[in-house]
Amino acid sequence: MKENWNGKVPLAHLVRPERLEDFAGQGHLVGKGKLLYRLIKADMLTSAIFYGPPGTGKTTLARLIAAESSFVFRQLSAVSAGVKDIRQVAEEAANPILTPGGKILLFFDEIHRLNKSQQDVLLPYVENGSIVLIGATTENPYFEINKALISRSTVFRFNPLGEEEIIMLLDRALGVIGNAYNSFEADLTEGAAKHIARVCDGDARRALNALELALKTTPPNREGRIRIGLEEAEGSIQQRALRYDKAGDQHYDVISAFIKSMRGSDPQAVLHYLARMLHAGEDINFIARRIIIAAAEDVGLANPRALEVAVAAAKAVRMIGMPEARIILSEAALMVALSPKSNSAYLGIDRALEDVKKGRIGEVPVHLRDSGYPGATKFGHGEGYLYPHDYPRHYVRQRYLPKELEGSVYYVPTDQGAEKNMKNG
Repeated sequence: MKENWNGKVPLAHLVRPERLEDFAGQGHLVGKGKLLYRLIKADMLTSAIFYGPPGTGKTTLARLIAAESSFVFRQLSAVSAGVKDIRQVAEEAANPILTPGGKILLFFDEIHRLNKSQQDVLLPYVENGSIVLIGATTENPYFEINKALISRSTVFRFNPLGEEEIIMLLDRALGVIGNAYNSFEADLTEGAAKHIARVCDGDARRALNALELALKTTPPNREGRIRIGLEEAEGSIQQRALRYDKAGDQHYDVISAFIKSMRGSDPQAVLHYLARMLHAGEDINFIARRIIIAAAEDVGLANPRALEVAVAAAKAVRMIGMPEARIILSEAALMVALSPKSNSAYLGIDRALEDVKKGRIGEVPVHLRDSGYPGATKFGHGEGYLYPHDYPRHYVRQRYLPKELEGSVYYVPTDQGAEKNMKNG
């Protein structure tokens, strides 16, 4: 516990964990039992690339690995290091006096900035194991790092921290400094913490810097306390809070308006509500899922391409993240809004489900039953089935519904868009 923090040491530095168990976020990588956690604990880490947005713990985790490992640790930055520095580390690794373990853990920050010749110099040492490389990058390594180096490394994808993880870090930071700044007691309101967590885009460093700025620029009140509320939080991170609570009415109202605007074919309103959600830090995967649902429910067979675009967008936003994901979501939402509309698929499956729930199912016609297992033909399964491709236009009339449901109508086509050209067999 550090008391009377005076701000000379950056808050983000003070909060860095000293144990792997205290590392925030990336549970898919370093949660107990996960591959990276096991490798670190067993001191068997092989060369790895840490890929993810800023402030997600890449450097912090590398330092924790250094603390856990029995091997010599060195750190270089691709911004300033050259071939000479790489060879110097390699020579140290080959020196049994300096490096009794015979290998060095080399953390290379911003590894994507290494040029091809620098990467080529690094490669043989990674290949022979004298250097265990931990490269950190915010850029897609499959585009920025040569294939030979990638093939000898495991790529670990770091995700933006969640809001709860950011709030936990803010609480930890206040605990580390003893909830005091320059002898003044300090506290952070729940609303302020949520705002910082919401707008920092999962960047822990940005969140901690915002808290530090707020502590340094908020004067104590009459009681001698530094109270950081929503207004101070907005000023420290330079973004005003929208009246939008992801667990409250605004969340449901705005997403409802977004969906209804897509259904109502109003592209201007669609972009307005999409912008409100993005600015407030709404989960981009949640937005993408709603667009997929709208593409199937409200566009349907009037433009089947809308669903393809929506699904592709959902995959793309997971790969890309913000801020570029805003463009992908905009394209998908506009595709739904501007498409002709049909809810025939939505109504059709609900009508069919209603019959099934009521027990109106009947027996599968014998000629449609599986005839591929031994003894099936003894029961007449498949007998009398007409193979449509043997007939003109690859169609032949025969009974498909159970006898008890003959005449039931579930799918009723509309004359909208592509659906008007489809035929109901």
